This record gives sequence, C-alpha cells and structure tokens, in this order.
Amino acid sequence: MKKIDSHQHFWLYNPVKEAWITDDMAVIQRDFLPADVLELLQYNNIDGCIAVQADQSEAENEFLLDQAKTTPFIKGIVGWVDLRADNIEERLAHYQQYKLIKGFRHIVQPEPGGFMLTSEFKRGISKLAAYGFTYDIIIGNNQLKEAIELVTEFPEQKFVVDHLAKPNIKAGEIDEWKKDIEAIALYNNVYCKVSGFCTEADWYHWKLEDVVPYLDVVFTAFGANKVMYGSDWPVSLLAGGYNRVIQSLKTYVQQLTPHEQDLFWGGNAANFYNLDI
Repeated sequence: MKKIDSHQHFWLYNPVKEAWITDDMAVIQRDFLPADVLELLQYNNIDGCIAVQADQSEAENEFLLDQAKTTPFIKGIVGWVDLRADNIEERLAHYQQYKLIKGFRHIVQPEPGGFMLTSEFKRGISKLAAYGFTYDIIIGNNQLKEAIELVTEFPEQKFVVDHLAKPNIKAGEIDEWKKDIEAIALYNNVYCKVSGFCTEADWYHWKLEDVVPYLDVVFTAFGANKVMYGSDWPVSLLAGGYNRVIQSLKTYVQQLTPHEQDLFWGGNAANFYNLDI
C-alpha cells in the first residue's frame, strides 16, 4: 500500500499574500517548495502527497500545477475557485482538464457566520460532484454546526474535514467539539484528515497524551475507513515539525490492525481523492 501525506502546502513567501503568517510564526516566514520536504518524505517512507492551496486565488492553482510538473511525489492538488461566482461551472470545466486537480477548498475560518450556508456558496458546492471534484472543509471548531448543515444538503458530494476541525487542544476543550464531530462523522460522504493537531495544542510543550483524547474521538467517530494522515507541513514546523507529528501518529495507530493502518497511511486518501498510484 502506498503511503500518502494528504495535506501539504507550498508557497513563495510574500508578507502581503501570506499575511496570516504572523510574527510569532517566524519559522515559516520563508519559501517552502517541494525540494524542501523531499528528504523528510523519503526518511518516513512517504510515497506522495496532496498539495493543498494556501492562497485564495486561481493563480495558486497554476503555481501548484507548475510545482507538480517537476515533482513526481505530488499525486494530487486541492486548489481554489470562487464557488460563489456566476461562472463557476465554466471554471470547473476548465480545471477538469488537469488530472492532478482533485478538488477545491475555501478557507472559511475568517468568513462571517453563515458563509457556507449562503445560496451562492451552496450553488457552487452543488456543482462539484458532476465534475468529479472533492471539497476540503477548513473551519474552526465553532463552525462545525454550520458544516453539518452543509453536508446534510449534499449527500453525493465528497467532503473531508481538515485538521480535525481545529479543536482547542491547548485549552483542553473537548465536549462540544466531540458532539459536533460525532454528528458530522455520521455522513458516509464525510472523511477527516488527522492533521494540524499539533498547532492546536501548546506549540512548544505538547505531548502525545494531550492529543490522544481528540484522536480517540475522531478515530471512533469516523472509523478506520474515513481517516487519513496529513502532516500539514510546513505549518507543523510551528509545533515540532514533520518527524514529531508522524512519530506521534505511528505510536497512536499501533492499536489498529495492519489493514486499518494501511488505510490511514494512504488507502483512504487514495480512495477519497481518486489518486492514480
């Protein structure tokens, strides 16, 4: 079974475009390109990755496609389109010609409440399945109820929740998030990326024991067939980096059967994103 990292980012750092990278994130205030992660992937026997948009522009799609031309380990791309645009079908038809573009996402966290439930956004979501595209849900834990409403309306659309929906691990908040995760996991078309948890914990002092209760919730709720490994590199450099994240997860998933571990490390991502590997 091929091992796939379902969530990586690449960028040419621009302090205006990457304004979300604040000064307390100085370690990632620089360029990150595929060559920078190759050694880490090889060391951890990872066969490929999904490159996920970090900028809300169609220029981001071109940038990631350009990176993939010389990077065989990029097995798929999650790009960006304006799902609210009047010409959304035209844009989806355009991107359908690129085999590597598997789906799209919109960074919903900074958007106003109800953003995902507007008629314009839902119209865009309603068009994705016909073109074979997935949708990554990137939200804060306070937006989970909204996400549940969204996925309820689109049972034929493939969704994946990024970063466990960002529970507040550092503060130990779990109860409300747990209820919402259990609710969204009931939908067969909704998967979850086990990614980004380290940056929701105490960046400098987190231990696996801090994260285990949240991993338990996700693995129990979604089941072995709907969870996938993601490093969230290079953002994970803020809280330990690639090797620390993957070693923590290797320890955690020892409780799974060998087949379930294969699904987690690559099988589920290959299935969800329809990877040609």
